[in-house]
Amino acid sequence: MKISKKIQTQAAKLRHTINEHNYFYYVVDDPRVSDGEYDLLFRELQDLEAKYPDLVTADSPSQRVGAIPLDAFAEVVHSVPMLSLNNAFNSQEVEDFAKDLANVEFFAELKFDGLAVSLRYEDGLLVSAATRGDGYTGEDVTANAKTIKVIPLRLRGGNYPAVLEVRGEVFMPKAYFDQLNQKQAARGEKIFANPRNAAAGSLRQLKSRVTAERPLSFFSYAVGVVEGVELPKRHSDVFELLQLWGLPVSLDSQLVTGVAGCLKYYEAILKRREDLAFDIDGVVYKVNDLALQKQLGFVSRAPRWAIAHKFPAQEAITEVNDIDIQVGRTGALTPVARLNPVQVAGVVVTNATLHNQDEMRRKDVRVGDTVVISRAGDVIPAVMRVIFEKRPQESQEFVFPKQCPVCGADVVRVAGEAVARCSGGLFCAAQAKQALKHFASRRAMDIDGLGDKLVEQLIDKGLVKKLVDLYNLTNEQLASLERMGKKSAQNIIAALEKSKSTTLARFIYAIGIREVGESTANTLAKHFGSIEALIATNKQELQNIQDIGPIVAEHIVTFFQQTENINNIEELQAIGINWSPQEANASTDNSLSEEVFVLTGSLSQMTREEAKAKLENLGAKVTNSVSKKTTCLVAGEKAGSKLTKAEALGIKIINESDLIKLYF
Repeated sequence: MKISKKIQTQAAKLRHTINEHNYFYYVVDDPRVSDGEYDLLFRELQDLEAKYPDLVTADSPSQRVGAIPLDAFAEVVHSVPMLSLNNAFNSQEVEDFAKDLANVEFFAELKFDGLAVSLRYEDGLLVSAATRGDGYTGEDVTANAKTIKVIPLRLRGGNYPAVLEVRGEVFMPKAYFDQLNQKQAARGEKIFANPRNAAAGSLRQLKSRVTAERPLSFFSYAVGVVEGVELPKRHSDVFELLQLWGLPVSLDSQLVTGVAGCLKYYEAILKRREDLAFDIDGVVYKVNDLALQKQLGFVSRAPRWAIAHKFPAQEAITEVNDIDIQVGRTGALTPVARLNPVQVAGVVVTNATLHNQDEMRRKDVRVGDTVVISRAGDVIPAVMRVIFEKRPQESQEFVFPKQCPVCGADVVRVAGEAVARCSGGLFCAAQAKQALKHFASRRAMDIDGLGDKLVEQLIDKGLVKKLVDLYNLTNEQLASLERMGKKSAQNIIAALEKSKSTTLARFIYAIGIREVGESTANTLAKHFGSIEALIATNKQELQNIQDIGPIVAEHIVTFFQQTENINNIEELQAIGINWSPQEANASTDNSLSEEVFVLTGSLSQMTREEAKAKLENLGAKVTNSVSKKTTCLVAGEKAGSKLTKAEALGIKIINESDLIKLYF
């Protein structure tokens, strides 16, 4: 088939662009495009080469799986090539992959976003470790791999092969990635773009002691050369053997049947993605029968018996059109980048937070910059870094305002704090709106129907200037507002009346003291028993309470030193807001004061919020994540990765019935 000059030029340009991105991604550990953008470029080249086979060249990125090894490391030739997988980006492509594999059993597993390595064991002893490299030749990183604590230096048991090559992924847990970047920034050293780059940069250090300082981990998922032992006939059984030999494996793998089973697994993992302690960028489906794997064989650079089903990209590249300053309920000024719309993780993103003045200055984000943005789960999209090579020559550094952009009051910054704040208090409309939204929220006064749009109208029209004004609203005033009828107005009035009967803990949380969240509010309610006692307290007494440090104590005392805040509280009480006197005078039960609980899964006899409140009333601390400090995990139905992690750490695990019997 004759290929036009235009098509040849297009293919050559794609090859050059992808090779450049491969260099920055694999060799320099400094990616210049997002994963999603790279995948689109690679797919475009693959489609061209499939349509015009004569376009394929020996140096085409489609013919390799990674990058050539660095000269700084000795080369290791893989006895069995470490080829990568073809990708599927939607369910139709998964169906196309498995169209001749109906009702076949697949082994579904996570696709880790780290650095692929091969570990070679001889007579049970780790003798070498190599990166994937270009799939055929990798880099010798043996000394560095030996510093990773989860990689066994010697296999367990006595029935392991004389020679065993284990393929797996080195990665950096998300929690440690943030800590590493903070340390790097403090030292003025390189900031890593994401955990994958941090893992790659750490494993490929020329000094093993540097690698040893980095919190790397490892999961194994396949084997290469095996000598001296006949392997089982199913991949899932090989997987279990690896675990018996002491090699870490992910417990999130699952046997599924056919395309339907594969897609069901994909959806389940996608929902749990943010709960995992490490980054994944998709899932992998492998034919479980090893004989069928061999029969299916390979095509080009990938096996026919496996495919990677990629998740929507969580990072993207776009341009900053403007930078605005938003004012929160505590007066915090937050810079926000207004972006060219871009799709990230299946959602169109137009705004991204720049966090605070220091963070913005550190990243040096300017209007007109090309930036990498990230969106993980429900977290607000954030600007991760600037691609300085694309910065316009006329760009100017953003000047942080000295006056509040909403009310004009002076912007102040307390020594030692990263956040600059408006000094206008509730006289600032922005702070009044945010304070009112917080006051009405479900976990505060729980005023049903009082949403953000309604709050903004109430402030903008001057109907509400302070919290007590809410309870003086009339049906007529509410009904006159946009999208509000008589029935809706009546519902709001009823919700306001209902909210008057609350708890002391909810009320303390609702009034919006800085750094006082639900847990601290509950502690304060239990300790003081009344709002009057809390108002009369001092810093020393507050610091004697468990989990309340000097900063929070300072915020509490400062809050109650403001006459306006005391007036607000008295007016709210006068209008009828009340709580049970039994709660206010309840004796403190600290029987679980030494315990740290985590709740996971669905509870049937109470909500997790109710269980949390009951545990906190007994003095326990309830957190969202499992750690070595966790003393007990309550596992409800469909408990996921938190249960797995608790099991691995040997933490006490109970179900809902046990919780009620033992503590309630």
